[in-house]
Amino acid sequence: MDYENIYIEEENQLATIVINRPKKLNALNRRTIEELHVAFKELDEDSETKVIIITGSGDKAFVAGADISEFADFSVKEGRQLAAAGQRQLFDFVENLSTPVIAAINGFALGGGLELAMACHFRVASSNARMGLPEVSLGVIPGYGGTQRLPQLVGKGRAMEMIMTAGMIDSDKAFGYGLVNHVVSSEELLPFCKKIASRISNNSSVAIKHAIKAVNAGFKYDADGYSVEIDAFGTCFGTDDFKEGTTAFLEKRKADFPGS
Repeated sequence: MDYENIYIEEENQLATIVINRPKKLNALNRRTIEELHVAFKELDEDSETKVIIITGSGDKAFVAGADISEFADFSVKEGRQLAAAGQRQLFDFVENLSTPVIAAINGFALGGGLELAMACHFRVASSNARMGLPEVSLGVIPGYGGTQRLPQLVGKGRAMEMIMTAGMIDSDKAFGYGLVNHVVSSEELLPFCKKIASRISNNSSVAIKHAIKAVNAGFKYDADGYSVEIDAFGTCFGTDDFKEGTTAFLEKRKADFPGS
């Protein structure tokens, strides 16, 4: 796919996806969601890619929301289709990706932008970041998973307040809420994320894949997280990564995981 609204930088088993619509504050339109789906899918299928970072171009916005001009005149049916397609193509897809995804939040992460960040496996914010779900100020609600993931991350009461007031919180409050794992300066944001990515890439990508699946299962109403964990734990015993990891530990050396 020829990308118009994103670009990808790759180095040392790390891929950085940059949403590149600076004049629109990197707002998510249909084309951008499609491009992100393709990019995540291809990187996830590439065994050389161990970690993915996603961020926005410039220092004003990670993603300032969805492109409202695309759906302002939608019908009820079209609105439901919009939410369902977006969740399937991008938000649920990212959450369940086998490759770890870190959101590097630079500037505004609003509406669909915050929903995208919350779909990632964890988040790091720059000190100038501002986050919120302003949808009710437009007469609609978050439709890309915001009403579900925000309570999981910050608790029901805080999520209700954020959604109902349509307000923004700064990076320090987001850290206090547990919405982001770290807050760093704008200059340190990507280098800091890359350091974490490097630590992740030293570990078994096979085990990480199973860990993501097991953790996510604990937040699904129709799944037994403990059963998924037991099954995933047992499955790991049949992998080359398990053999290498345990052998390296017993031999007191650093593991060189084959990633099988």
